[in-house]
Amino acid sequence: MPTPPPHRPPPLTDPKLLELLVCPLTKTTLEYDAEKQELISRAAKLAYPIRDGFPIMLPEEARVIE
Repeated sequence: MPTPPPHRPPPLTDPKLLELLVCPLTKTTLEYDAEKQELISRAAKLAYPIRDGFPIMLPEEARVIE
């Protein structure tokens, strides 16, 4: 039976890239939540996921926040 591949942590997202990103809907700055691996748009009330180190800046992929 083959052994499973070792668990690798996700690559780190470049902090300089995060500073350049804005919400695609409101064009406002985003807050980085390292624990949840999300970019938060308070203006749009959306949390954009970061998957494998890449921000997914599609509103349809974002999680609605209160």
